[in-house]
Amino acid sequence: MEILVLAGVVAFGVFLVFASFLVGQQLDPVQARLQQISVRPRTLEELELQRPIAERTLKPIVQGLAAIIARFYPANTARSLQLRLKRAAMETTSVEFFLGVKAFVGIVAAVAASALLNLMTSDPLFTVGGLFGGLILGFLIPDLYLSSRASGRAGAILDQLPDALDLLTISVEAGLGFDAAIIKVTEKMKGPLTEELKRAAAEQRVGKSRQESLRGINDRVEVKELQNLISAIIQADQLGVSMSKVLRIQSEQMRTDRRQRAEEKAARAPILIMLPTVGCIFPSLFIVILAPAALSAMKSCGSF
Repeated sequence: MEILVLAGVVAFGVFLVFASFLVGQQLDPVQARLQQISVRPRTLEELELQRPIAERTLKPIVQGLAAIIARFYPANTARSLQLRLKRAAMETTSVEFFLGVKAFVGIVAAVAASALLNLMTSDPLFTVGGLFGGLILGFLIPDLYLSSRASGRAGAILDQLPDALDLLTISVEAGLGFDAAIIKVTEKMKGPLTEELKRAAAEQRVGKSRQESLRGINDRVEVKELQNLISAIIQADQLGVSMSKVLRIQSEQMRTDRRQRAEEKAARAPILIMLPTVGCIFPSLFIVILAPAALSAMKSCGSF
C-alpha cells in the first residue's frame, strides 16, 4: 500500500514538472515580446495607412472639387438636392460632398470620352466634342443614380405599406396604443418603411411630438399613399377621432389601391409581351417560312 502511495506521489511530481515545462514554453520571451509590440499604441502614420486607399486618395480630391463647385452652385438647387438626398436615404452625405462627386465623375468621364474618340477618329473636333459631352454626361450621372435610388426606395415603401398598415390596424384594434403599435410593426417587419417608422418612434422618445415626427416622414418619402395616410392620422389625432376606425378605413382603401395597381400592370402585360414577340419571334418565323420560297425563287430565276 505504501508503495502505491509513493508511486502516485512520484507520478504527480513528474506531471507537475512537465506542466511547468509546457507553460514555460508557451511564455517564451520572443512570444511575450511580440505580444507587447502588437498591443503598443499605434502612430498616426500607421492609423492613416490602415484606411482604404480610395479614402486616402480620392476623398481629398473630391473635397477640393466640392469647395470649388459649392461657390458657384445656386442655393435653391442646393436645397432641392438636400431634399433628394433625404429621399434616397443618403442624409449622411452632405450637399457639398455630393457636388464634389459630380465634378469628379464629370472630369473622369470627359477624359475617358475624349481619349476614346481621339483613338477612334484622331479628329480634334470630335476630341473636343467628346470632352464637353463626357463632362456634361458625367456631371449628370450622380443625379441619375440619386433619382434611381429614391424611386426604388419609394417603390419598396409602396409595396410594403399595405401589409404594414394591416399589422398596425390589427395591433391598435387589439388594444395597443398607436405608438406601441408602431413599435410592434418595426419589430415584425423589415424594410425602408419600418426604418422610417422606427426613426419616427425614436424622435418621439427624444421629445418630438407625434405630428412632427410623422411630418418628418412626409419630407423624407415621396409616396402619395403614405402621405395621405399620415395626413389622416394627424387629423384623427387632432380631432380626437378613433384611431382604429381611421386605420381600418385606410387599410381597406390601401388594399383596393393595391388591387387596382395589380390590374393595371396585368392590363399592360400584353403590350409589353408584344414587343419581344414582334422583335424576336416574328423575324425567326419569317425566315423559317419565307426562306425556302425565296431560295426556290432565286433558283428559278437563275435557271433562266
